[in-house]
Amino acid sequence: MIHLTSNHSIAALVGLLLDEWIGDPTFYTHPVILISRMAYFFEQKLYSNERSAIIQRVHGGILTMLVLLIVYTLTTLIIWIATRISPWVGFALNAWLISTTIAAKGLAEAGRRVLQSLQCGNLTDARKYTGYIVSRETTHLDEPELVRATVETIAENIVDAVISPLFYSMIGGAPLALVYRAANTLDSLFGYKNDRYLNFGQMSARIDDVLNFIPARISLLLFATLAPFFHKTPSSIVRIVKRDAKKHPSPNSGIPESACAALLQVQLGGENRYHGRSHVRAYLGDPILPLSQQTIVGVTRILWVIVCYLLVICIIGVFM
Repeated sequence: MIHLTSNHSIAALVGLLLDEWIGDPTFYTHPVILISRMAYFFEQKLYSNERSAIIQRVHGGILTMLVLLIVYTLTTLIIWIATRISPWVGFALNAWLISTTIAAKGLAEAGRRVLQSLQCGNLTDARKYTGYIVSRETTHLDEPELVRATVETIAENIVDAVISPLFYSMIGGAPLALVYRAANTLDSLFGYKNDRYLNFGQMSARIDDVLNFIPARISLLLFATLAPFFHKTPSSIVRIVKRDAKKHPSPNSGIPESACAALLQVQLGGENRYHGRSHVRAYLGDPILPLSQQTIVGVTRILWVIVCYLLVICIIGVFM
């Protein structure tokens, strides 16, 4: 039992299986929802339009550090108490908390909802469901653009919502996995380059970039091994990622997006609209095939094969 409770790979494996089984349930006590509420509480206390840029950055940094420290400390304490009650209870709680940081099944279901709407010719629903998973405006998008938005989101989140949380859970169990998820949540809440959060959210965005740096580069190895399944060579995938990933505004998201574009032989990037303003993203990949409903099917297959790879990695970690 000592080995069971101390081996994070076992908990990570069970957490990943739990996500594939039950998905990511939405309820008010879900850890990510609690983290968001805590972040908004601290924002009300620390944010002010009247403060200088430097003060905004300092206060945003304080918010980030407070949230991450509280998440790590509380998670560690709760698991310790549960383990004192019973090692099995502690292990089950650890594994369940890890599962809440992973969203592979949720990603696949989000893509499926968009795909089914497109298959029925219902652009209204397709725009609605795409709007649930992207921050860009979707009310004006046609089918290829809806496909692009969906594929870009699933590709990016193969790292953010699958590889990264599993990476940190294998290193430090649920406490570290939830710290990662908290950082990712803070970035999604405050990491916007707009008038309100340009300075206040700077630390949140930087921490998320730092924590995703290694997992994103690990992902390139996994994507490259998928090349034969798509009648490509690993070197061709690596070549396109090296050429295009640096064009992405994120130091990490360009890797999975350009890798998926290379595997699916499509081109991602282009014009996006946020709050009425147009932003042009650099193109990733080559437009060998058009963006179509089959592209969503393809990126979903990539997601599930990556999940299978991660299951094998966790099993190997159990016996190391």
